[in-house]
Amino acid sequence: MKRLLPLIPLAVCGLLILLFAGYGLHHDPHVNPAALVGQPLPAETLPPLSGGQPQSISAAQHGPMVVNVFASWCAPCAEEAPQMMKLKAAGVPMIGVAYKDQPGATQAFLDKYGDPFGSVLQDRSGDAGVDFGISGVPETFVVDARGMIVAKHIGPMTDRDAEGLAHQVAQLQAKASS
Repeated sequence: MKRLLPLIPLAVCGLLILLFAGYGLHHDPHVNPAALVGQPLPAETLPPLSGGQPQSISAAQHGPMVVNVFASWCAPCAEEAPQMMKLKAAGVPMIGVAYKDQPGATQAFLDKYGDPFGSVLQDRSGDAGVDFGISGVPETFVVDARGMIVAKHIGPMTDRDAEGLAHQVAQLQAKASS
């Protein structure tokens, strides 16, 4: 028994290594489940790209939706544009928040890559981005019918990410209508 005592710390270290290695294999670095999840949409009031009176992000909401924070100067935003258009084609309601961007540049981006959004709001100062806790663009939030953030995706979406997001929004829509 005394010969096995020195092996106990090694066995504990080995188990910890396996535990953390297993977490790394199943953890998606693009999904930050804790950031604002379970919290209401920030109460920022932003001007629409199309002009008019500033409105809150939640004022544009009519049931479960997606809020995508993007910018014309963001290469990953251009990379995810086809997936955003697929979400639009799947009927996913989306609001775009143009982060630290000029209106003309935002409109040119949407003209070039497509406009998947029901509404585009301008966050020229970046204050709404701070309220959302973003670390960069693109970042995408799934919001339920009550205006609560239920998921956050960091970085450009892949086809698989977009399919999962569309499924999640469809489940929220079914839940809201029942």
